[in-house]
Amino acid sequence: MPEVTAPAHKTGDFFVDYEEKVFPDVKAEPGEKALVTFHTVAFEGSIGLVNMLQALRLLRKGFETSMLLYGPGVTLGVQRGFPKLGDEAFPGHQNFANQIGKFMAEGGKVYACRFALQALYGHGEPALIEGIRPINPLDVLDLVLMHRKDGAFILDTWTL
Repeated sequence: MPEVTAPAHKTGDFFVDYEEKVFPDVKAEPGEKALVTFHTVAFEGSIGLVNMLQALRLLRKGFETSMLLYGPGVTLGVQRGFPKLGDEAFPGHQNFANQIGKFMAEGGKVYACRFALQALYGHGEPALIEGIRPINPLDVLDLVLMHRKDGAFILDTWTL
């Protein structure tokens, strides 16, 4: 076996160039909107958390940004905790609640489909994180169409 002669990596080393930015930092023009939709199950993959971070970034770039939780996406917006609501049973257990709370605190809007909430996942509106606006299932498409008519950037998220 060949001998390894390079020094071992240690905590704090960089593996990639974090300083080079290839593209310009795009900011919203006044009045521009963005909508991020979530049709994904909480804790079943990274896309829910990743796109919450994208929604927050869009908001910070100046876009009037909304999140739409529908289908299994409503599971991102329900209160969690163990043994009590809000308790973190394991590291990352409150990631969704923390990100949604931060997003709303910075001016973002979050909507959750009432049909998915009750009929699919057995939750009532009081199960939602405070500040999330429950909407009629007929409003889901209309919310997307309103953003389309306004020329908004729309990021659709689907997992099955």
